[in-house]
Amino acid sequence: MPPIDRSRLRTTRRSFLGRTSMGLGSIALSSLLGGPARALGPDRARALGGADRLGGLSQFPHFVPKAKRVIFLYMSGGPSHLETFDPKPELARLDGEPMPPSFTEGQPIAQLQGQELRCLGPRFGFNRHGESGQEIADCLPNIAGIADDICIIRSMHTDQINHDPAHTVMNTGTSISGRPSMGSWVTYGLGSEADDLPGFVVLTSEGGRNPQPIASRQWGSGFLPGKTQGVLFNSVGDPVHYIENPPGVDRAGQLRVIDAVNELNALANDRLADPELETRIAQYELASRMQLSVPELTDFSDEPEDVLRLYGTAGADGSFAANCLMARRLAERGVRFIQLYHRGWDHHGDLVPYMDTCCKLCDGPSAALVLDLKRRGMLDDTLVLWGGEFGRTPMFQGKGAQPGRDHHIKGFSMWLAGGGIRGGTTYGATDELGYHAVEDRTHVRDLHATMLHQLGIDHDRFTHPFQGLDMKLTGVEDARVLTDILA
Repeated sequence: MPPIDRSRLRTTRRSFLGRTSMGLGSIALSSLLGGPARALGPDRARALGGADRLGGLSQFPHFVPKAKRVIFLYMSGGPSHLETFDPKPELARLDGEPMPPSFTEGQPIAQLQGQELRCLGPRFGFNRHGESGQEIADCLPNIAGIADDICIIRSMHTDQINHDPAHTVMNTGTSISGRPSMGSWVTYGLGSEADDLPGFVVLTSEGGRNPQPIASRQWGSGFLPGKTQGVLFNSVGDPVHYIENPPGVDRAGQLRVIDAVNELNALANDRLADPELETRIAQYELASRMQLSVPELTDFSDEPEDVLRLYGTAGADGSFAANCLMARRLAERGVRFIQLYHRGWDHHGDLVPYMDTCCKLCDGPSAALVLDLKRRGMLDDTLVLWGGEFGRTPMFQGKGAQPGRDHHIKGFSMWLAGGGIRGGTTYGATDELGYHAVEDRTHVRDLHATMLHQLGIDHDRFTHPFQGLDMKLTGVEDARVLTDILA
């Protein structure tokens, strides 16, 4: 008897299928892993807006997309809708009075449970802006200046009342840890238009109260191929660790090592047909190309002075402003999904000074990004999202010298711009105290369905088999596309 080839003991179900049934398993694997848009045929690929894309599934997009890419300006911690986009005169009238029990009985409350609940009126004034007359708080003067370009959704609601699980719902559509993030889903389906940068990039900044950490699984790939996970860029210093060669290693020598490693991985992959080996091969090659592209990407010296003034930054200094400019540069280079976290919006106390801090850091750059994309002709096919994981309570919380607000999931605000969204629109409403979303209630799943729709994807048909189920970003519960906000 010949000795046992131990590599055969490691044969996966995927590789077994690839060797049988006349290679049908390999065909299926090719479909799952995707390929260039030319698999659609050049005419169909061009018509669907994917002629230049790299990777993704060959059958995507399902229909002509309005948006090619997404930029999510994520206000981590939960900005108060009552100090930004949802004015409440009745709440102002009841300031300091007991909160009517009819609003709060049986409702989930984070830190105010068992305490006396008193109304806290809005701490900033509101005014109407633009031809649309959208009502925006005075602490956001620059976003007010783009009122006619944004759609404000006032009727968001979500499932989880504490930060980490609420982040998980916003990013993955479920509170179950380890599921793929929305950026991974998008990159998995559509691939990227950049061959020298990741398809999904994450940047972080901080400033404000209690900048809590963000777990890397919020941009993880879950059960999707590892190459779809988000890549965290450092906001200062080298954007990516080890992007520079160590002393004594030149580029030619490094390329020889990469080629040798990839050949070994390819030999193993011929036997195992393992998608994670496919990921390693692709990522080694991408990392090599990034060594040339990233230094140019992060060098802002080619930006005109008026652009730097618009964003409020002089360079890659770790600020939200610099990250917004970086987001535009990434979008120009074909990155599919860009997510900027600003940590500092968790305002349990000292609401006014911390809101003032966060708004000064984020208001101008957020508006600058929309204006810059618009004048470059990129806003039409770039979907911009702005918001956090939840909102804040209409009730007073006394942590700090001045009052603040607790976590709130029953009604909060976000805004969208570009990518086929109808600007100058206010959608949905909360009740007179800003507690419950009562009109055109919009769950996070509806936001995801709308985002996918603008990218040319039918969310109900976008599935991936896992643990015997056809998994979706929008899950098994009802999700709807917000057709009323589409241009």
